[in-house]
Amino acid sequence: MERTELVSIQERLKRRLVLEDLPCEPETVGGADLSYRGDLAYSTVTVLRYSDMELVEERTVKSRVSFPYVPGFLSFREAGPVIRTFKTLKKRPDVLLIDGQGIAHPRGIGLASHVGVLLDRPTIGVAKSPLVGEYLAPGRLGAASPIEYGGQVVGYAYISKKGTRPLIISPGHRVSLESSLAVVKGCIRGHKLPEPLRLAHLLSKEAAKGQVSERLISHLGHE
Repeated sequence: MERTELVSIQERLKRRLVLEDLPCEPETVGGADLSYRGDLAYSTVTVLRYSDMELVEERTVKSRVSFPYVPGFLSFREAGPVIRTFKTLKKRPDVLLIDGQGIAHPRGIGLASHVGVLLDRPTIGVAKSPLVGEYLAPGRLGAASPIEYGGQVVGYAYISKKGTRPLIISPGHRVSLESSLAVVKGCIRGHKLPEPLRLAHLLSKEAAKGQVSERLISHLGHE
């Protein structure tokens, strides 16, 4: 697809975005991440209880991808695998953390927003580095600074572990700025990444390295 067509798709999806507080504290929180081996994507989605971060369910789906990595258009490479994996879950989480951007994106619709709109589920983007915006460096563990872009606050830079760079947290869909930060804070258990994402990252890497039995991985076709 041409760049203009990709931008047009993002603009149409952005018009469907909803940013609002979660109605209540979630019972379950999911995490979605992908690892690659050649042109194969291993997409893992975890589901954890929010109260104690106990693992409830995890699914990994292997699929072939052809869309290249292009900054600002990650959704067209990774949204399909994430959505397909999410749909295999027996218990779908109340909110899904995704390794990528939410509205902290050049066109206001990163991977987490893209997936959230297509699933019509609450999603939050959690990234290791910013794609857009400026913020004052948070000065201590547990501190968060607003990220401003285009005259608006689009997320938070949050210090989740001492001695590490801040996480970039932004709402994806059907969740507000404040709810996004609160949920991620509630998922931190001594590591930089929130537990649902940390486990999804580890499990997808193991699958890509062949350290998970093939019978435990769902096989899907081409994207």
